[in-house]
Amino acid sequence: MRVLMTGAAGGVGTLLRPRLARKGRVLRLLDVVPLEAGPGEEAVTADITDPEAMDAAMDGVDAVLHLGGHSVEQPWADILQVNIHGTYVVLEAARRAGVRHVVLASSNHAVGFFPRGAGEAPDYVFPRPDTFYGVSKVTKEALGSLYHDRYGLQVTCLRIGSCFERPRDVRMLSTWLSPDDCARLAEASLAADGFHVVWGVSANTRRWWSLEEGRAIGFEPGDDSEVFAAELIAEHGEPDLGELPHALVGGAFCGPRYDVENLTVRG
Repeated sequence: MRVLMTGAAGGVGTLLRPRLARKGRVLRLLDVVPLEAGPGEEAVTADITDPEAMDAAMDGVDAVLHLGGHSVEQPWADILQVNIHGTYVVLEAARRAGVRHVVLASSNHAVGFFPRGAGEAPDYVFPRPDTFYGVSKVTKEALGSLYHDRYGLQVTCLRIGSCFERPRDVRMLSTWLSPDDCARLAEASLAADGFHVVWGVSANTRRWWSLEEGRAIGFEPGDDSEVFAAELIAEHGEPDLGELPHALVGGAFCGPRYDVENLTVRG
């Protein structure tokens, strides 16, 4: 089995590479940044917005894990070209190559303005993006739905929370997706038939995002951020659930820092 991983040089891709290694599986690693392939890997330097390059990258591929794109807010033109158009290019190349399964890295920021006061954030909660980046994730889910319904691709969209080796602040006690759980979720998604939107979150004691759809496709998280709680709370204090980082799914992405007038970062 050959799995194409776009954005393989990024944070999530780097964490997943050793965890997705399997006997009989080849990971084809694609990024605009050159990578060195290890055992059971192939490396491709390419841009996800380049149709010819993506057609070539799909040769012999059985499944796609699409992580490529900007991972934080950027000006609209950059988001449009890389995250939105790039996803279209990836899906089109997968369709033409006859790839059966595609996993799309969505984000909690697709529904960032969903309030904690409304209770547990359910699976398939209606899009409420918090940024242009969040809009790109909504569009990624919509494209995945289209390519499933019209062309028969099996597509799973992962609304990923905070995937790091360990939570970095008290907010992540709710949103953390451990690297091992991320790999478990990726494995379940690579085998799932149909179209699914799944929360990418571990079984955290303080979690307020649903795990129902994830479990329905075979994802059973094994980690809980609570093992880090005492240390983080000693450093930062107990979270105030009424404050922005905790009151909305998107946290600080919902704040004025990301108003278009303040957006000066360039990708």
